[in-house]
Amino acid sequence: MRGSVMWRGVNILHNTGGSAALVASGSVCVSLRHTAIRVEPRHQPNTRRRRIMSASQATPSIQICRIMRPDDANIVGNVHGGTILKMIEEAGCIIGTRHCNTQTRDRCVAALARVERTDFLHPMFIGDVAHVSAEITYTSKHSVEVQVTVLSENIVTGGKKVTNKATLWYVPLSLQNVDKIIEVPPIQYSSAEQEESSKKRYEAQKLERLETIERNGDVITPVSLPERHTKEPYTVGFSQSSLIHLIGPSDCTLHGFVHGGVTMKLMDEVAGIVAARHCKTNIVTASVDAINFHRKIKKGCVITVSGRMTFTSNKSMEIEVFVDADSLVEAEKGKYRSVTAFFTYISLDKDNKPLAVPPLKLDGEEEQERFEEGKARYLQNKAKRLADQERPQ
Repeated sequence: MRGSVMWRGVNILHNTGGSAALVASGSVCVSLRHTAIRVEPRHQPNTRRRRIMSASQATPSIQICRIMRPDDANIVGNVHGGTILKMIEEAGCIIGTRHCNTQTRDRCVAALARVERTDFLHPMFIGDVAHVSAEITYTSKHSVEVQVTVLSENIVTGGKKVTNKATLWYVPLSLQNVDKIIEVPPIQYSSAEQEESSKKRYEAQKLERLETIERNGDVITPVSLPERHTKEPYTVGFSQSSLIHLIGPSDCTLHGFVHGGVTMKLMDEVAGIVAARHCKTNIVTASVDAINFHRKIKKGCVITVSGRMTFTSNKSMEIEVFVDADSLVEAEKGKYRSVTAFFTYISLDKDNKPLAVPPLKLDGEEEQERFEEGKARYLQNKAKRLADQERPQ
């Protein structure tokens, strides 16, 4: 049960679980609860004798709310996928860090290791309020699984839609020694079946992370503006793009390493540029395949975010994005591959209806091979989506 009162112009939301959130216009709302803790009515005589779980055993959750502003969206008002991904990661980082610090050993910060495939189910627009809810659903000895749901609210009509569901994996790094991974406090599961299914997800993502490391040798050569004019439209070389960014203090965690959400936002920007150059229309993020964070990026590094078209279907396009980091201070270490991912975009008309995507023109065996791999991913994801729709709720 939740109620609210006004105090000095600020709306305070009360939760019977003991949580509260402050909400003001344009601010961020954060509410916390431990879903595994049951609050007993006062009149029950055996309330005091009931066993209450410790915080390390409970299943914590968090909600962040923020109104979408013009700088969160593209020129036609669609909120950038990268903006939503950044909010998802912020919620995951908060709940992961809070949970891992319920232990009494080294203090730590939860670092993002992987984001599972994320679909953008409905668009979000300027003026909508994003409600980002995160909950810890599995813990191994050294990692935390966080599941996040994003709900979009039109505060004029009151309409609400689920726009995203995401699964993120974090590892807790010691504040004293960034190379030291802290042991994660366990959570209590509602059933043995839930624990077993969560463990299967954990093993599956470990295997997939190892497979993606094999692609880390690929390089995207930047294309200069004069050279782009010589490229034929609808080819890989015509649309491929790169962005260079210096990692500053505002991009980083307490460790001095870049937030995963900052990196994902930059990746989405580059993927969006590639898609827009290919279609010359309004484009939006439809989904993101698993994002793997292979190596940390330190404050002061220069990162190059590069994207290239790999596959087009009738109404979607897949863009592969790499993030390479280069330390200005420790130049002897050289450039290294930090993050990889595949983004899927769709083209929209003025009424936000899907448009046909121009076919990708291929040149050479490598582009043909990447196209076939993208087609296989497209068909696999389509089959999974159809199976999920047919599955009884």
